[in-house]
Amino acid sequence: MELENINQYIRSVELNREKIRSFSEYPYSLQAIRKLNVLRFHPSVTFIIGENGTGKSTILEAIAIAYGFNPEGGTKNFNFSSMDTHSNLYSNFKLVKGVKRPKDGFFLRAESFYNVASNIDELDKDGPGPRIIDSYGGISLHKQSHGESFFSLFINKFRGEGIYILDEPEAALSPSRQMSMITRMHELVQKGCQFIIATHSPIIMAYPNSVIYEINNGFKEVKYEETEHYQVMSSFINNKQKMLDILMEER
Repeated sequence: MELENINQYIRSVELNREKIRSFSEYPYSLQAIRKLNVLRFHPSVTFIIGENGTGKSTILEAIAIAYGFNPEGGTKNFNFSSMDTHSNLYSNFKLVKGVKRPKDGFFLRAESFYNVASNIDELDKDGPGPRIIDSYGGISLHKQSHGESFFSLFINKFRGEGIYILDEPEAALSPSRQMSMITRMHELVQKGCQFIIATHSPIIMAYPNSVIYEINNGFKEVKYEETEHYQVMSSFINNKQKMLDILMEER
């Protein structure tokens, strides 16, 4: 990874291990957290990848909350809560920030974006002043498909000089939209934005100006072609019939 830039918004996260009572309790029992000391972020894009259950979303959530975002997502101005399910990991995270403060920011959680959309509609219905939805494209996110609402967020809400923490943004996006997301990410990176993304998408994680951390019994920096996601997808596409025969053979 290139040297940290003191102007990047989040330079690293440190786990205050001395404050943790027990590493046998969740989420500290997760291998990724048990072995975590310091995780350094790329000035532009950091990908966190791994199998289901390895702790990607838990860690991303803690980073976002420690930075001041609402646990269910949105900007720092969102303070709604539909269900209190987040862990206390954020209280044991120390974020090392750069000298420059962002002008924009957003925490996207695919699983709770519906709640963000609902909160926007409620605030616009009850509150005076300019409509919040106008900064998201002007059309209620509930009146768009799941994928359209995600992409509307990327195109309309995200601006320059922002910090964007995204948990599985590909969840509602078609492959072509995922490629379009790379284009949008690149535009925003050139405008001074920083992304921290947890993803399963081999398309999105192909963005070159980045670092990829793979969770597998701890964090390991890997090259794109070394990721399990790339290797599995490549093997399936290039050997479709053989892979199908293996997957569907009678046992």
